[in-house]
Amino acid sequence: MIKQAVNSLAVLALSAGIMMSAQANTIKIAYDADPVTLDPQEQLSGGMLQFSHMAFDPLVRWDRELGFEPRLAEKWTRIDEKTMRFTLRKGVTFHTGNKLTSKDIQFSFNRLKESPDFKGIFTEFESVKIIDDHTFDLVTKSAFPLVLNNATYIFAMDSKFYSGKEANGKNKDEIVKSGNSFASRNLSGTGPYIVSNREQGVRVDFKRYANYWDKTSKGNVDNIVLTPIKESPTRVAALLAGDVDFIAPVPPTDHDRIKKSGNVDLVTMSGTRIITFQMNQERVEAFKDVRVRLAMAYAVNQEGIVKKIMKNFATPAAQMSPEGYLGYNPNLKPRYDLKKAKQLMKEAGYEKGFTVTMLAPNNRYVNDDKIAQAVASMLGKIGIKVDLKTMPKAQYWPAYDARSGDMQMIGWHADTEDSNNFYEFLAACVNKETGRGQYNSGNYCNKNVDAMIDQANTETDPSKRAAIMQKIEKILFDEAAFIPLHWQDLSWAAKKGVNVSPIVNKMNYPYLGDLVITK
Repeated sequence: MIKQAVNSLAVLALSAGIMMSAQANTIKIAYDADPVTLDPQEQLSGGMLQFSHMAFDPLVRWDRELGFEPRLAEKWTRIDEKTMRFTLRKGVTFHTGNKLTSKDIQFSFNRLKESPDFKGIFTEFESVKIIDDHTFDLVTKSAFPLVLNNATYIFAMDSKFYSGKEANGKNKDEIVKSGNSFASRNLSGTGPYIVSNREQGVRVDFKRYANYWDKTSKGNVDNIVLTPIKESPTRVAALLAGDVDFIAPVPPTDHDRIKKSGNVDLVTMSGTRIITFQMNQERVEAFKDVRVRLAMAYAVNQEGIVKKIMKNFATPAAQMSPEGYLGYNPNLKPRYDLKKAKQLMKEAGYEKGFTVTMLAPNNRYVNDDKIAQAVASMLGKIGIKVDLKTMPKAQYWPAYDARSGDMQMIGWHADTEDSNNFYEFLAACVNKETGRGQYNSGNYCNKNVDAMIDQANTETDPSKRAAIMQKIEKILFDEAAFIPLHWQDLSWAAKKGVNVSPIVNKMNYPYLGDLVITK
């Protein structure tokens, strides 16, 4: 159990901790934000997945080549077109000491099916059928090509620990978005690290779990101190001064500075996270007109944003799917054309423009606030006056979920490394029962697109799936369902001797349990 309140000694240690020199088995990390909750199933976001791989373990995880690596499941076998049988490792324990069994997987799966953020991923799944303590079947409703992809999101939760009621009468397994639930405050996972102290927005302390099951890991970091530093220049300065050992992300403007320092290493990688703006058709009548949405799409200069703001450390986008994904449509290109944009506004009857509100985070994506300012300025050239508000992501996500802005920024990495994941969460008609469209704050809805999403979910032939999803991309492009900006590249930096290169990946959740400090 995690006690969020800290005594005066802990506060004193907290204020001095970031200035302390690193011990051989301790690493100090500065991310742009800290985990917003301890519940791995409350929020589907990159930051929470980073945390989940520290304190929990999935059945399988992605390797560097986007293949599957056994974790809690040591093996799996296809029984029939709707059934995959998994065998759990023996001897795995939770942080409480409780033993991992198939019951815990069933508990975790059932909870995922109820999670507002995650149930959309598991729409095609029927149940977990327990065979014995270490064997279970993952059953889908029909033939489904992405069973293992989705299994990377089944992090085992301690069913004994999270069952029952709190003293206040609330269920311990309750999922409360941005709320004060038992699971958001208390933790028992199977992961390499225990959370030993947490003060939201200030610091999180991790201690290596002594009975961690993975004895093959060469990871030798016993303690991690995670300090959120929202401002990128401050984060970089802390690394160069030796106050922290590892930072992410690294703003493109500081790459040369880090390379020249001689004391730290910069690791970069092409990314697959799409950065977009959504236009809420329920809040703004004009957004219902496809000509207005197209005008906005034509008004935004993706290549200019990548060149001037991202310093070419991103790839201009005209669709959700990055190159290499099945849904990537090579015929779709950025279409900046200010003259065309003004013509469309006139045709739609909005030659004089209108006013909208825009929300964006200022510490979630690389240069997110600057990107939002640039887009607002570009829209101003076609008469759309933007009232922009940016905020830290801890405040942004509740505002985003409440659909508080007429336009809202969202970045998305396909959780299943598959194009259909983009469509299910960002483009499908909003359906609270199934979780479809959970992050579709624009309320775009096309029933034909939804039908093709379903079709792609049951098509096991890769070429046929690709054709379906490329057609979806073309429809979204033609209807300007959203405004795509770019695919964000990834970067990390660490002091020499902190060997982060082998543990980082395109998914952007470093496997810190495997981190090796050499000096």
